[in-house]
Amino acid sequence: MFSNSSYIRIRYSETDQMGYCYYGNYAQFFEIGRVETLREIGMPYRDLEERGIMLPVLELNVKYLKPARYDDLIEIRTILKKIPTAKIEFDYELYNEENELITTAYTSLVFISSKTMKPVQAPADLIEMIKAQV
Repeated sequence: MFSNSSYIRIRYSETDQMGYCYYGNYAQFFEIGRVETLREIGMPYRDLEERGIMLPVLELNVKYLKPARYDDLIEIRTILKKIPTAKIEFDYELYNEENELITTAYTSLVFISSKTMKPVQAPADLIEMIKAQV
């Protein structure tokens, strides 16, 4: 298992009339977590794209426990529990400044060739980089 933390402050433009972070923004927070986790492992998204590999989201599940509010500093904890195959799965835990768990989520993404648009196996060096972190 590998875990990485990223942080974001909730901006006014991300809130609704109640001052809560609009639920549709959370997918972007999870993307921040994924991108920074892969960068931390040593394989930025850009490197995958330059190799002709894309990672579309196959599945997204979110459970909202408490609201994030305007000006809250949120920790996005991104967790890799499995070694990727043709897909990679991420779990997320979002915490507020009081270290309260406010949201949990899960995404599954599939490795595809940008030429054929067909699934491919995760790059061997990415798998080795992840194994080295565990």
